[in-house]
Amino acid sequence: MSHASTSVQDRPPTPIPPARRNSLSSRTLPRLAPLGFAAVSIALGVGLGAAAGWQSRVQWGLVSALFFLVISYVATSVVENRRQAKDRLATSLVWVCFLIAIVPLASLLWTTVSRGSGRLDIYFLTHSMAGVLGSEDSGGVYHALIGTLEQVGIATVISAPLGLLTAVYLVEYGKGPLARAVTFFVDVMTGIPSIVAGLFILSIMLIAGLEPSGLMGALALTILMIPVVVRSTEEMLKLVPNELREASLALGIPKWRTILKVVLPTAIGGIATGVMLAIARIAGETAPIILLVFGSQLINPNPFEGAQSSLPFYIYEQYKIGETASYDRAWAAALVLIAFVMILNLVARGIARWKAPKTGR
Repeated sequence: MSHASTSVQDRPPTPIPPARRNSLSSRTLPRLAPLGFAAVSIALGVGLGAAAGWQSRVQWGLVSALFFLVISYVATSVVENRRQAKDRLATSLVWVCFLIAIVPLASLLWTTVSRGSGRLDIYFLTHSMAGVLGSEDSGGVYHALIGTLEQVGIATVISAPLGLLTAVYLVEYGKGPLARAVTFFVDVMTGIPSIVAGLFILSIMLIAGLEPSGLMGALALTILMIPVVVRSTEEMLKLVPNELREASLALGIPKWRTILKVVLPTAIGGIATGVMLAIARIAGETAPIILLVFGSQLINPNPFEGAQSSLPFYIYEQYKIGETASYDRAWAAALVLIAFVMILNLVARGIARWKAPKTGR
């Protein structure tokens, strides 16, 4: 006993391996070092651009991004090690690409808000262009807003049930050549140009002798919306665990009732999000509306008879006039359209969060 105790007490401490000692005592850059690198890079880029006489701010930004990548790699290599430098270079490259993608979007949003907010008011939202000349500083977007709401609404009423039922068939029942054919055509229709959908409905109108109306435009939008609804709903249904289906079927519940009471309620949040995103996708389409709706300066609340307008067509129409007042109306209508799409996306996120499966913790 004494020998064992003394051997434990007198045992020398275990030496730390050199690799571990180096990792514990190695130097690391501060957490805010990337911000310092960015500040130095911007200063160098702006200074170089001003000294070289570059007029484009895009050149200044690209040079600053290049300086940021070089400084991040060199500083990390000197202070830490080569492996950490490669990791920081990859991270910095991701941030630079993200900023390059965000800058055009932010610039577009800023330009639309700055140029459209001055004309956007209650009068603009509650009046039409009936009897208003293109050069006059009056008129509004009410007739186009009504047309967009009705056309998108009709397309949604048609597309949502068809897309939902098609997705249920592909996920729950689809086997064999028919399911493969449906999947193939859905994939093809997902990338179809909007003008092709408009030409298809236009050919039907010419054969049947139909007149332009909001319904014709809604049918073209339906063709564009259905594949988006099918694909998004199909992916949401695939995320439902098979254990839920098996548990329901094990209790003797028919398959159709299992789909209706178990599968769809579980995926309803994602399905609603996909439908909202599909609505946002078709809300800005212009080509089918130009071909099939023809546009109108008057308020036409009947989408089944007579020409109508829409927000995308209104923007195109006002820009084509070429007057200062029409440009202001076009930018204000573009701001209304962006706000409409943004509201739809916020509603989709809210529904997805509200209907998301509750976790135990």
